[in-house]
Amino acid sequence: MSKRPTISDLARISGVSVATVDRVLNNRLPVREETARRVYETATEIGYHAAGLIKQRMRHELPEYRLGFLLLRGNDVFYTEFARQLELAVTQSQRFRGVAIIDFASSLTPDEIVERTRKLAAKCRAVALVGPDHPTLTVTVEEMKARGMPVFSLLSDFAAGIREGYIGLDNRKVGRTAAWMISKAAKRPGKVALFVGSHRFHGHELREIGFRSFFREQAPDFTLLETLVNLEANQITQDTLLELLGRHPDLVGCYVAGGGMEGAVAALRQARPTEMPAVVCNEITAVSRSALADGILTMVISTPLPALCRELMELMAHAIETGAANAPGQTFLPFEVYLPENI
Repeated sequence: MSKRPTISDLARISGVSVATVDRVLNNRLPVREETARRVYETATEIGYHAAGLIKQRMRHELPEYRLGFLLLRGNDVFYTEFARQLELAVTQSQRFRGVAIIDFASSLTPDEIVERTRKLAAKCRAVALVGPDHPTLTVTVEEMKARGMPVFSLLSDFAAGIREGYIGLDNRKVGRTAAWMISKAAKRPGKVALFVGSHRFHGHELREIGFRSFFREQAPDFTLLETLVNLEANQITQDTLLELLGRHPDLVGCYVAGGGMEGAVAALRQARPTEMPAVVCNEITAVSRSALADGILTMVISTPLPALCRELMELMAHAIETGAANAPGQTFLPFEVYLPENI
């Protein structure tokens, strides 16, 4: 049986003195954050019995922030998982002790999103939200910025040049990737449908731009139908896609650029067209995973939520601690691609 690690072992392996380890353990005198973290990581690695105490001491010294998050549709699987990952990232942050205040908008209307954002901002140090690129939201973000409140856009950008930063995917590349897959997977050239949640969602607009530009440049033999707005509603998507399949027997592809994936899958399962179109949707869930396995979906483009949430915590903490950035920026995360052969 191996010997239980001692404080001397911990000091030696950490490259510090026993006195330094003692100060970390007992919260005496200032110890540099990087030194305390090295001691904690070493304690965890060697199984030192007081590793938990060191972590507790370290977190006790961290500032505490209340952070607000506004997502869409609380009954949606994707946004439910998004909320869970946000709470986890706040809890695990190494920069602060945090409390996540999460709310959900029931619609895509700017008025509701502005109202809920204002309520979050009244009790938080910084807020991040999914919202439309609409003048009323821009004005609200401008007011918050004037009060020193950092506001971040998630998944789809808004108030560019005013909000603190955007965190999400490069949506133009997402649209081009969807178009590339449909052009390669379709059995022949034909008509292609495109759904967006709203023309006010900047992310959806960029996906549409990327999608159309690819076909225009690389696959001109395909015919893109007029873009359809589904309000990210499953029933609208299902009913509309069923109607399209009946009206256009030469429909060879479909891209649902926002929400509504479950409705598209339901329509395809119900219609069971003789020649299944190449279909691309977003976010890997139980429904999309099953649809990939059954050959209903061709590809799913997914947001890496854990990485997004960790990056968001760093950016929000930085904005709180150092003030608004001189040049609000964009943080693009690499998107994940799921195919029937890699699920």
